Amino acid sequence: MRPFTVPTLCGLFATAILAAGASAAELKDKATFEAIPNAKERAVAIFEEMGKVLQHPRCVNCHPVGDSPLQGEAMKVHEPPVQRGEANFGVTGMYCTVCHMSRNVEPAGVPGDPAWHLAPKSMAWEGKTLGEICHQIKDPEQNGGKDLKALHKHMAEDSLVGWGWHPGGDRAPVPGTQKQFGELVALWIEAGAECPSS
Repeated sequence: MRPFTVPTLCGLFATAILAAGASAAELKDKATFEAIPNAKERAVAIFEEMGKVLQHPRCVNCHPVGDSPLQGEAMKVHEPPVQRGEANFGVTGMYCTVCHMSRNVEPAGVPGDPAWHLAPKSMAWEGKTLGEICHQIKDPEQNGGKDLKALHKHMAEDSLVGWGWHPGGDRAPVPGTQKQFGELVALWIEAGAECPSS
């Protein structure tokens, strides 16, 4: 019997937690929101549409309240057990890159991206309302010092954010495309970046 290596164990764990796939839902297009004359109401409606992405397990799994990432549609605690670490990149001997490479490794079922890591605790979305997430992502003290322009660039162009649309395996992607999502973010900002009340 051959011994298990770390990559083999990572692949076995990842395969065990893959959620059943589902086709990606669509995001409403720009024209849907341009028909709303009141800018504040339009901004809130746009952010509620953005919530289909922001509150999806693909995103929330990497924005947990605790010190462990979550996995799958059921958002269960990561297996094998790992910890956030000081830099949100794991702890010595079990950094994220021990298992997660620069891209998805389909034969092992392990997702990946060059910047694979947890969002900082200040950006925890797990268990939060859409209104709370909205205020959080707008606050430079909680979002890594980003103004609205930088926030748009992050949402529209960041490769780790983009992984949500290309999760590999049987994982359900977030709705729409990153391009569509980026357009919604820009439209939300243009309308005044208002937040839902709850």
